[in-house]
Order: sequence, then structure tokens, then C-alpha cells
Amino acid sequence: MRLLIVSLAAFIATEATAEGFAAQNLSTVATKVGSAIGKGFNHKVDPKRATFQCTDCKGSPIIDFQIGRQNDGTEGRVRSGQTTISQLEQLCQLRNPSCKLSKLEVSPAVGWISNWTAGPVASSTAVILRDGDILTIRSISSDADMARDYAEKAAQAALRHIVGK
Repeated sequence: MRLLIVSLAAFIATEATAEGFAAQNLSTVATKVGSAIGKGFNHKVDPKRATFQCTDCKGSPIIDFQIGRQNDGTEGRVRSGQTTISQLEQLCQLRNPSCKLSKLEVSPAVGWISNWTAGPVASSTAVILRDGDILTIRSISSDADMARDYAEKAAQAALRHIVGK
């Protein structure tokens, strides 16, 4: 009987930690992201942050990944529809009127991508949330389409390896 109780307790403890992303280490996806975004990028990677930069590429793009935790309820409100993509876009436009925001298909996580410009700089930010974990991918370039393209490529390259199924 004791063995059953100990086994059950171990199982429950294992289940409780099975939240969030499948992987917590961005070092594991650096090669895949580098291949997806193209040649010419230098990168610096540690477990919670990865930055790719190409000074010789058109638009001088920089792509930055950060992984962390966000338990403020945003994920649940987006999942339930209480907070809509258009409401998120309105919030973004309060900070920058040029902001455009759309949903990212990242199931089983939830996510969106925003695009905005500030003078000669264009930025695209992908946000992916799952069970309290957050992956933020920021892409900056002198070209708005390029910034979004790099953010989308980087997100898709990392998606299955970080978010999981």
C-alpha cells in the first residue's frame, strides 16, 4: 500500500511540472532558427535568450528571442475570447498608431504578431503563450515586410521545438 501511495505521489508531482513549453532552452533551436532565417547572421545564444544579427543583409535585421513566464491571465483571456485580437491591436495602437496585430496559429499555445514602425525602424513582435510560459520574438529591420517575414520564419522554426504538441 505504501508503494502505491508513493507511486501516486510521484505521478502527481510529475504531472504538476508538465506545464508550459516542451523545451525551456533556446540553445536547442539556434541552428534551426539560423537555417530558417538565412545566411549571413551572427548569433549569441543562452538558455533564455537568443539574438541573431546580420549587418551585411538588406535592412540590417536583428531577431531576438526571449523565453520566460507570464502568469497575469492574458493567455486565459485570449483563449476564452474575453480578450480578442482586435482588442490587443487597440492596446498596441495606443502605444503606436501604426501598429497592426493579427493572430498566430500556434496551437496548442496562443499567440499573435504585431507590426509597427517608428521613423526608419520597423518592428514585428510575435508573442506565444502556453500554460504560463511566454516566448517573445522581436524582429527589427529598416523594412516593415522584412521585419514581419523574419519574425514569422523564426517563430515557425522554433514553434514545435519550444512549444511542443
